[in-house]
Amino acid sequence: MDGDEFDPSREAAVARDREDPLAALRDRFSLPDDEFYMDGNSLGPLSTDAEESLARVVDEWRELGIRGWTDADPEWFDYGERLGARLAPLLGADDDEVVVTNSTTVNIHTLVGTFLDRLREEGGPTTVLANDLDFPTDHYAIRAQLRQRGLDPDDHLHLVESRDGRTVEEDDVVAALEAEDVGIVFMPSVLYRSGQLLDVERITEAAHEHGAYAGFDLAHSIGAVDHDLSAHGVDFAVWCTYKYLNAGPGSVGGLYVNERHFGTTPALAGWWGNDKETQFDMELTYTPARNAGAWQIGTVHVLSAAPLDGSLDVFAETTIEAVREKSVALTDALIRLVDERLPDCAVGTPRDAARRGGHVAIEHPEAYRVSLALKDRGVVVDFRQPNVVRVCPAPLYTSHADVWDAVEILREIVETEAYAEYEPRGAGVT
Repeated sequence: MDGDEFDPSREAAVARDREDPLAALRDRFSLPDDEFYMDGNSLGPLSTDAEESLARVVDEWRELGIRGWTDADPEWFDYGERLGARLAPLLGADDDEVVVTNSTTVNIHTLVGTFLDRLREEGGPTTVLANDLDFPTDHYAIRAQLRQRGLDPDDHLHLVESRDGRTVEEDDVVAALEAEDVGIVFMPSVLYRSGQLLDVERITEAAHEHGAYAGFDLAHSIGAVDHDLSAHGVDFAVWCTYKYLNAGPGSVGGLYVNERHFGTTPALAGWWGNDKETQFDMELTYTPARNAGAWQIGTVHVLSAAPLDGSLDVFAETTIEAVREKSVALTDALIRLVDERLPDCAVGTPRDAARRGGHVAIEHPEAYRVSLALKDRGVVVDFRQPNVVRVCPAPLYTSHADVWDAVEILREIVETEAYAEYEPRGAGVT
């Protein structure tokens, strides 16, 4: 964080909002007047654009039926490739390196499996390097892909251990590459709990220097952080679209494959990944598309992809660099206000903006009950074990005044111990 003087008053927050070039985009989202929605790192809210694009596809289904595959506007047949091209500028990728398809977990399965198979063909090490702060599904999928190849995950999945339980040091990733024989490095761009932003470029460079492929889970960065995947030489990446991309619950996933890997046979082949020119020849021999579309498996999920089409119209009104600039400003203000006004709370997110994603981890011994108290007072957040309230001031619809008001509500809860009215955590969604 910069050392400049910060004015913690609400008046200053309102003044910053008056200078916000993205402020008008807030009106595109359905946000209750009595709520502060600070959970866009988990599920983004509905925009009018997403709602309209979904309604359009439903109307096309009603009016065109099966003709929608060719006669809808845009036609459904190449929905995944077209949306991939729309996402490419947010990723720093070429259009044909990106496709919208499957779910995040399925995409981890197919891509990790693909590169494990390539390593076997090349005689390389069939080992994966991840870390002990990953989102669990990444490990579930990696371990499953190792088992399917007769490899013991306990021997073939190596973990970089966090030094502090919050962050992962890139130095430790490099050290692990030097100490272990690694075939694939698979890391998140942003850690889901603490919000730490990892150095994708450095990790990719280190992986390649040691003969390993570099893959990333971008679920907590796409739509909030600008990426340059192709220039950095990233081999593959996956993500969801329901967080900062605001495409709705269960919306379609996405993947990136660097063009130098085009022509590789995917580990999970399916007819929708076949070359488009021959797909309806119905040949029993699979011919992969010569682009990222090869990693599609089944028929494109049009209804779960349609809202993304609309939500990307919002992004088209600005640039990902402008979105990132505002995100940094909001999280910076949030951290400073926590420091200034919440002595009983700690910040578990890196203060350096270059190491911070789009949300802030606020730590408190009673974080779970604090999160419940916040929700009951109109501040929508979530809890993560063991002591983290995740607060996400997503830049497309959150103001500096929103951040100030949310912190004020949090201050009152903590100071009065209003959280004591709530039961300790049991099972269920948090």
